[in-house]
Amino acid sequence: MSGKFITFEGSEGSGKSTQSKLLYQYLRRQGYKVIYLREPGSTKIGEKIRRILLDPRNKSILPVCETLLYMAARAQMVEEVIVPALKKGKIVICDRFLDSTLAYQGYGLGISIKAIKSIGDFATQGIRPDLTIFLDLAVKAGLRQCGKTKDRIEERSLRYHQRVREGYLKLAKAYPGRIKVIKVDDHKNKTQIKIRELVKDVI
Repeated sequence: MSGKFITFEGSEGSGKSTQSKLLYQYLRRQGYKVIYLREPGSTKIGEKIRRILLDPRNKSILPVCETLLYMAARAQMVEEVIVPALKKGKIVICDRFLDSTLAYQGYGLGISIKAIKSIGDFATQGIRPDLTIFLDLAVKAGLRQCGKTKDRIEERSLRYHQRVREGYLKLAKAYPGRIKVIKVDDHKNKTQIKIRELVKDVI
C-alpha cells in the first residue's frame, strides 16, 4: 500500500485529539491527501460501539468484553476506511489504534498482552502504523484536563491510569523505531512543531 499511516496515543488529557487534528489540518494545507479518524468510531458501526464503551452507565462491561468491543470497532474501520485509503496513497491519521488496547486493556486491566496482539493482528489485517506519536504527560496533570463530565474510562482510578501510562512507556521502549515519545509542552504549538518534525521523516 502506497499511503502512510500515522497514529496518536496518549493517556487521558494528553492532548492527542487536539494535536492529531492540528497535524491533519497542517498536512491538508500542504496539499497532501489525508483523512482523519478516531478510535473507537469513524464508521456507523464503530460510533455505536463507541457509545456503549464510553457510557458511564455501562459499569458491568467485563474486561474481556471491553477488549473485544474495541477490536470489533477497529476491524470495521480497518476494512471500511483504512485499507481503501492506504491503497489510494492517502495519509491516514488516527486518534488511537491497537497500542491503546495494549495499554488500556492489557497493562491497565490485566488482559493477556499475547492475546491482545493475536486478536489485534486478526482485527487489523496485520496493518501497523508507519509512525506512532505518544504524547506523554503526568497522569494527574492529564486527568485535570478532562472535563467535569467524565466517560466510563476517565472515571477509573488514578492507579489504573498510572498503569496505562507505564504500559505506553513499555511499548515505546519495545518499539523505538515506530513509537516516538513527545513530552507535552505547556504551549500546544510547541508540541505540534515537534510532531511535524517527526512526520517529515515519514512522508
